Amino acid sequence: MTSAGLIVAAGRGQRLGGEIPKQYLDLGGQAILRHSIDRFLAHPRIQCVAVVIHPDDLPLYRAAISGLDTPRLLPPVEGGTTRSLSVRAGLEALAANRPRNVLIHDGARPFVTASTLTAVIDALAGRSGAFPALPVVDALWSAEDGEARHPVPRAGLWRAQTPQGFDFAGILAAHAAHEGDAADDVEVAIAAGLVVGVVEGAEGNFKITTRADLDRARQGLMQTPDIRTGNGFDVHKLGPGSSVTLCGVDIPHDHGLIGHSDADVGMHAVTDAIFGALAEGDIGQWFPPSDPQWKGAASEIFLAKAAERAAARGFAITHLDCTLICERPKIGPHADAMREQLARITGIATERVSVKATTSEQLGFTGRGEGIAAFATATLVKT
Repeated sequence: MTSAGLIVAAGRGQRLGGEIPKQYLDLGGQAILRHSIDRFLAHPRIQCVAVVIHPDDLPLYRAAISGLDTPRLLPPVEGGTTRSLSVRAGLEALAANRPRNVLIHDGARPFVTASTLTAVIDALAGRSGAFPALPVVDALWSAEDGEARHPVPRAGLWRAQTPQGFDFAGILAAHAAHEGDAADDVEVAIAAGLVVGVVEGAEGNFKITTRADLDRARQGLMQTPDIRTGNGFDVHKLGPGSSVTLCGVDIPHDHGLIGHSDADVGMHAVTDAIFGALAEGDIGQWFPPSDPQWKGAASEIFLAKAAERAAARGFAITHLDCTLICERPKIGPHADAMREQLARITGIATERVSVKATTSEQLGFTGRGEGIAAFATATLVKT
């Protein structure tokens, strides 16, 4: 496993007030925490996500994740009395998954972008730790009794954000050896001798701490988002063979699909839909059939690349819809398995993937059993 996400949400949010902890307050129809979870699950390079919660918040947590049906979201972890103890509990729970890296995030930062997640992951290739931050640009003053005393140099000062990423084994050992609480996980890492880099953060990746922060977050959701829709269409002929591969699932059949790769017509259409939403050409431009390296290649490679491009451009794939057109084989018994495969490859929840089928009423090449066609639509949202 490459990277795991650890979202810390065991705090009580006392500075904001209210009857329930701030991470479960409504933000655009979902709990604040759900936004953070969704953004981690939408990233194709994060293989699993664990959430640390307060033991009293289990009913609130279950309501927050209602409808999420993905094995990538692990069972919740019971937090400790301090943030450091909560992080340590989460890391220990993740150890069974043996990730190489871990990204530790505040549950009350709902607007972390895919590009920030990618930047932190990429930075871990050369260091044992990395975190996003913004340079301090305002004048700093030391004050006592409500009166300014002397200026504080701001050169080299940064405002830390999350997720803070680390080599998993290194940060687990650092937390195990650390005594007392800490401002963040960077403090724990540096105390243990880890080298921690800084990557550029984002103003929108703020932590909801006060009522004014919550108002800012709600106002931000009212702004028009960048939503993209792409369409894909593909056709492959039927020929000799004993099975067909459709949306990543092998189905016994009295014919096979003919193509330069594995001829997965459904997955090709979905891949083209994502590239179309990004306005980045089509599958033939990225993986030309004239190139022998793609001879017989699994179409999973193509779809994973499209998902990677979406994440690199700062887009989350929020929905995929694929329609297969054929008289035979019957698609219905295999549709759920196809949804799971597309969800796994693109890194989104199965509930966001639709696979269905229709016939052409025995008309045309699909009706005559000469080939299989597929239409697909992908929806992407800028994060």
